[in-house]
Amino acid sequence: MKTVTLTLENPPELYLEGQNITPDNFAGKTAAELAAIDIWEGKLKSPLGKHFAVAGNGGATAADTKIVLRGDCTRVKRIGQQMTAGEIVIEGNADMYIGGWMKGGKIHVKGNVDSFCGIGMEGGELIVDGNAGHHLGSSPRGEWRGMQGGVIRVAGDAGNDTGTFINGGTIIIGGDADIHISTHGEGGTVIVKGNAKGRVGGQMVKGDIYVFGEIENPLPGFKLVGEVEQEVDGVKGRFAHHIGDLGERHPVSKGKTVYANLYTQI
Repeated sequence: MKTVTLTLENPPELYLEGQNITPDNFAGKTAAELAAIDIWEGKLKSPLGKHFAVAGNGGATAADTKIVLRGDCTRVKRIGQQMTAGEIVIEGNADMYIGGWMKGGKIHVKGNVDSFCGIGMEGGELIVDGNAGHHLGSSPRGEWRGMQGGVIRVAGDAGNDTGTFINGGTIIIGGDADIHISTHGEGGTVIVKGNAKGRVGGQMVKGDIYVFGEIENPLPGFKLVGEVEQEVDGVKGRFAHHIGDLGERHPVSKGKTVYANLYTQI
């Protein structure tokens, strides 16, 4: 795997739209060709090399290409958007939409990310060492398809509306989560190892939620049906098993109604 290193030397006054910073776009290009790739600051288009020093050439394919970003990328959006393979490492913080509509490969952010990261994700792996903003792994605004596959792992806390309209894949939050988890969910798994503020699983018809800590304001639409012992993300525990959201219409499979599952650690 060949590595391209981007070092932010000329920070933007506004925000950079970095959707072209992907292994797919970098593959097969020299450092000089990469420096000429388009990037937008607001409505103004400029070459990538205006803001970043570029070192290294892309690999023959996306899978053979690794991108390392250095410097403060809190004003750089959409890194890794729609990538299908390869690897991206962000050695600090990053802005919104990181890994949006991602289909494959791996993104590792060694800091915090802002909102809408991993939205519409179909595959691959997004790892965040710090905290995540709102709408993690959710659907884009106005859409009803959220995360469909892949894994998002956040070591810290997450904001509100995690996994809205989630259909598949797994989201793991190492800390606490704000309100609205898996709202309108039709599949997938969300694991919260800390506390959840409330409105967990609202209008959810399918899928699984695990909360290791406390739910501040549980919804009345979930019914306790028993207790189970399970291993979740490598941790064995005993959980109270709830089904819901009972206020919604649920599909029927092989003559049995399918419900969403909410597990809270005992």
